[in-house]
Amino acid sequence: MTTPSEAVQCKPLEVVVGDKGIERAIKHLKRKMAAEGILRELKRRRHYMKPSVKRRKKMSEAARRRRKRLRTDDAPPPNKL
Repeated sequence: MTTPSEAVQCKPLEVVVGDKGIERAIKHLKRKMAAEGILRELKRRRHYMKPSVKRRKKMSEAARRRRKRLRTDDAPPPNKL
């Protein structure tokens, strides 16, 4: 586990701005950042979370994933027309 003071070496995100415009490039950058988990990490580091709160959050997230997995496993297959 790394401490917050340690620097994490990552490859830089690059987005090429082509003839489609800057708006498209910003959209691609946001999508890449979401896929890499950068936005989630920024939100997580924004505020200090006590270890007890962190444990409770971790357990509730695991329970939420379990409920979601059970719901998708129990769902009937979609009808094809």
